[in-house]
Amino acid sequence: MKQKKLHTAVRYALTGLTLFTTSMLAQAQEVTEETAEAKDLELIAVVGARGAPRSVTSSPVPVDVLTAEDVEAVAFTDMNNVLMTLVPSYSVGRQPISDGGTFIRPATLRGMPTDKTLVLVNSKRRHRAALVSIGGSGTQGPDIATIPTAAIKTVEVLRDGAAAQYGSDAIAGVINFQLKDNTEGGSFTADYGTYYEGDGDQITVTGNKGFALGDDGFLSISAEYSDSEATFRGEQYCEPWFCVDEQSEQYIADATAMANSVHGSDVVQPWGQPNTSGTRVFVNAGYALSPEAELYAFGNYSESEGDGSFYYRYPGNGTIEDIRLEDGSIWNPTEFFPGGFTPRFFGDVTDYSFVGGIKGMSGDLTYDISGRYGNNEISYTLANTINPSLGNMSPTSFEPGDLTNEETQIQADFTYDLSEYVLAFGASYLDESYEISEGEEASYFAGPYATSDPYGFCDGTTATAAGLSVIAAGSSLDCSDPDDAVYTVVSVGSNGFPGYSPDYSGSYERDSYAVYTDISGDITDELFAQAALRYEDYSDFGSEVVYKVAGFYQLTDDVGFRSSFGTGFRAPTPGQQGTTNVSTRLPDGFPVATGLFPAGGDVAQALGAEALSPEKSTNFTLGMTANYGDLTLTVDYYNIKLEDRLYSVSTRDVSTTVVTDPDADGYDAYQNYLALSGANVSGAESIGGVFFFQNAFDTVTEGVDVVATYKMESKYGATVLTGSVNYNKTEFDSDPSEYLDAEDQFDFENSRPEMRGVFSVTHSYDVWSAVARLSYFGEYENAGSDDGENATSIQTFGDEFMFDIEGSYLINENLTLSVGVRNLFDNYPDVSTNGDACCGEVYDSGSVVDWQGGYYYTRLAARF
Repeated sequence: MKQKKLHTAVRYALTGLTLFTTSMLAQAQEVTEETAEAKDLELIAVVGARGAPRSVTSSPVPVDVLTAEDVEAVAFTDMNNVLMTLVPSYSVGRQPISDGGTFIRPATLRGMPTDKTLVLVNSKRRHRAALVSIGGSGTQGPDIATIPTAAIKTVEVLRDGAAAQYGSDAIAGVINFQLKDNTEGGSFTADYGTYYEGDGDQITVTGNKGFALGDDGFLSISAEYSDSEATFRGEQYCEPWFCVDEQSEQYIADATAMANSVHGSDVVQPWGQPNTSGTRVFVNAGYALSPEAELYAFGNYSESEGDGSFYYRYPGNGTIEDIRLEDGSIWNPTEFFPGGFTPRFFGDVTDYSFVGGIKGMSGDLTYDISGRYGNNEISYTLANTINPSLGNMSPTSFEPGDLTNEETQIQADFTYDLSEYVLAFGASYLDESYEISEGEEASYFAGPYATSDPYGFCDGTTATAAGLSVIAAGSSLDCSDPDDAVYTVVSVGSNGFPGYSPDYSGSYERDSYAVYTDISGDITDELFAQAALRYEDYSDFGSEVVYKVAGFYQLTDDVGFRSSFGTGFRAPTPGQQGTTNVSTRLPDGFPVATGLFPAGGDVAQALGAEALSPEKSTNFTLGMTANYGDLTLTVDYYNIKLEDRLYSVSTRDVSTTVVTDPDADGYDAYQNYLALSGANVSGAESIGGVFFFQNAFDTVTEGVDVVATYKMESKYGATVLTGSVNYNKTEFDSDPSEYLDAEDQFDFENSRPEMRGVFSVTHSYDVWSAVARLSYFGEYENAGSDDGENATSIQTFGDEFMFDIEGSYLINENLTLSVGVRNLFDNYPDVSTNGDACCGEVYDSGSVVDWQGGYYYTRLAARF
């Protein structure tokens, strides 16, 4: 008996086959045999299972589907690294000195930052992390590292703008993590590895167990524990302004002792991956109330911690300076740290969420009504540092505060089967907040040494009564000497990361609602089409209507063409509107305290900032798909125009040196100081730079994705060849010079490889299997900060090839032993030579090209 395609799809979905998008339901073929129906649904819903192509070749938009086997075959724990290995258009770098970015790493898809990619779990929006990146795009997206690999059934990567279907964030695409829904059996995996250099030991233990809930339900529990030790890929700190190896033997000994006690290395400024560890749990459950209705729930809880170092502080750098105490004597922080100090930054990240709902069908109508709650919190600790303004009364460890992102959403989704078409519609309500919690007082307090002559020892060039008193007691005070320590002004707050003061603490909240409709279906036997319309209203940014149209044309039995066009809208997050930070940056190669202030606040507005506004996008794709026997090929061109792109302005100098001539050097820097002082910014005298987020410019991103899979079978086993290539280029579509200096403009367009590729061979024979993988990174360029004003000191980094190999042996039907090597030939990117590398850094630490070297590992996996 012939059944409507949607009715058939939902019946299988309620037994555990979850589909990625409603539009794909309409692509199911009408069949008369139940086994044929199941087969068709499998090719659409779980494409990427063993033996199937990686991309959905009948979809009107490009989708990669990765199976649990694909994910488990990658020798990484962090889901960011897993996706980067398997999807060339997805990139993530290691940021060893980036405050919270050390622990929650921002990624990109198709050259767009994390907050322009919508992340779903079981097709439900995933909450954001509490971290707002303090530079560049200021991205704030979900932390997918909280998802254990053992929990994954499939990962679907929609490489196309989808804001009309899913709402804000889906400008670059959508990543949907489908959780395991097994009613029995399970897995257990333990692996251990280390780098060729003998450091960075990593251990991961992960597992999954499925349980039946009566005859009609399931409970799948997945857990993971991981621990990674630090790596060291730098050299001793030696710059023109200070070189450790040129100091006295005693100083070198003290500096080395400090380095070993704080981060376990002889170099005072470590470069490499940080120490990290974490425990993650995901639970997925469902219960069929009837053949037409199912209750479902899933959620997670994770705790992770990490620690990394900031820039090294040496005598005379503005932090380690002589000051005069209240008794007139001279004190220097070297009395605490005789070999200088490197602040150590610790982050504890707690993440939890819960989603619950009911889905089912009534006649030709399907429904999915759900609610979700998500929370992500980062608690910071800073050790091995001081609050310089407190002088000898300063503690050496601080708790500078916490960041919390919280979201609650209610959503209702419906579809109606119109025989040849599927009509989808729905509504959602989202409440979100971002909270900055105040740090301990000593972490932000402005002590006496934040101002010159705090005890009133001098009146001009002569000593006051208080000054004469300390001189009589033996002080060397000399008010006539402008370099006397009595005039020294040092920074406020825990050095490296000042705490959040009451003035910059608080909660930023908003709510929004959305309604949408979507219709899709076969216009002819060869042509499938889709159209979507969405209305969203934000309490802080007003309303917007976005749309999308897409189609797929089956030219022949083997070849098809697809295309899409749509608009998007992304409202800046509460975190991006409210985040503040003072950290050490290198705007000209020299470490200075640099402040980030909210664009809508008094401080940034005094510096010329404007309140943030939404980003708007236009997406176009055109592609082809082909199936020639065992060869599957997809080629897709994309073009993304982004208006009013959110980005941080180039660091603007701040100086207390009085300059009154508007045409003279230093005038703008002095005006910036006056603006900070006028806004009552604590420690304004010690801040050397400021920046803030702005809707700074328009961009055009275009590129091509190519994915090919070829399968072979012979008496020697089964072989699968896979090749994925991404070309991506982003250029300015407006003049950015008002916001970015020449160096930042150049790096924005050129500092990432335009070409990336992943090529793999998987072969299995009897109880043996092997995987060989080649990752390719094209060349890229970087402008050095030693001449950033004109961007003339440019270094070209050559293309890189990295080989991975793994072999596995099936000990018995339950146990598999694997050994492998990542980056087999111990390849490193080019050494950074253009002035951007500072303070012992050898390789470009922000590069997406891995700079940790070769890594070997072994893994024991059990299936039961």
